[in-house]
Amino acid sequence: MATLTHQDIAALFTRPDGSYFCARWGRPLSPIVFGVEDRTLSVVKGAFEALCALAGHHMAETDPELGANVMVFFLRDWSELLSVPDLGRLIDGLDPLVARLDAAQANQYRVFRFDETGAIKAAFLFLRMDARLSAIPAEDLALAQVAQLMLVWSETAFAERSPLGALEDGRVVLRPDIGAVIRAAYDRLMPAMAQDPSHALRLAARVGVTG
Repeated sequence: MATLTHQDIAALFTRPDGSYFCARWGRPLSPIVFGVEDRTLSVVKGAFEALCALAGHHMAETDPELGANVMVFFLRDWSELLSVPDLGRLIDGLDPLVARLDAAQANQYRVFRFDETGAIKAAFLFLRMDARLSAIPAEDLALAQVAQLMLVWSETAFAERSPLGALEDGRVVLRPDIGAVIRAAYDRLMPAMAQDPSHALRLAARVGVTG
């Protein structure tokens, strides 16, 4: 597998303005999925189960505070979000957000909410199933998207390279180096949230990279 340097790891959590931010979940994940058939629903929930197992984290039927703390929406058009009951109370500035996403012809958007420690307490994932996303097998799409919900990554972390990779037999799996970073970030000795770039050095030590 390709080896990440600590600089590569730092880049995964460095914003375009140069600031560093990484956060993981501080509570079990309780996902709910909208806009898909039962078969795809089971695929998405299977991806959550697989990534939580990888991270050594947990899932729950419900979140005691929020009910569902991960909401995944599959859409054909961004305007559909405006008709989702009460979504405007959960997402600040929903109307201008929908206008921006539509103007940019975006096909995905993630929103995170945090608790008092800085850990993730809720996440919203919106996927507009354009031709590009529709061409991706459901299993691959679910795995890639859930990987991007397990941590708060930089907006550019996967701009040039997917979190997934292909094996010699053609099967698509989570890249081992990305899996190792997720697992390291969930080490119980690591902070739930970090804004100091030295955090990347601690991740690198757990991943086992040098340089």
